Amino acid sequence: MPEETITIGGKEFEVACQEGEEHFLHSAAKMLDTEARTLMDQIGRLPEARMLLMAGLMLADKTAGTEDRLRVQEQELEAARAEIVRLRSAEPARVEVPVIPDEVAESMAELAARAEALAEQIEEKQT
Repeated sequence: MPEETITIGGKEFEVACQEGEEHFLHSAAKMLDTEARTLMDQIGRLPEARMLLMAGLMLADKTAGTEDRLRVQEQELEAARAEIVRLRSAEPARVEVPVIPDEVAESMAELAARAEALAEQIEEKQT
């Protein structure tokens, strides 16, 4: 079992961890050190036990907030997935498109031709 040296709040600690877990240990120690240094900047020198307790509580608070946000995101994701399933299984909406009867289209074309003929006659009379 490897022994690793970590630094938290300016103090070094020897900690054992599982083989291959060194990276995780140093990552966790870095987070705890960040919180400890924040405390030291705000409050000043603290007894080691109090510093570790307060830094741990600050990390726990951040973790709880992250877990709450994650829970909300998971609920929203599940609702979105349910909506996708509902939409995929729904019957497609029936759309009715009105059709213009051929007689009406022919009548409109005839009216347009008459209007054009009248416009031509007016133009001829003006010139």
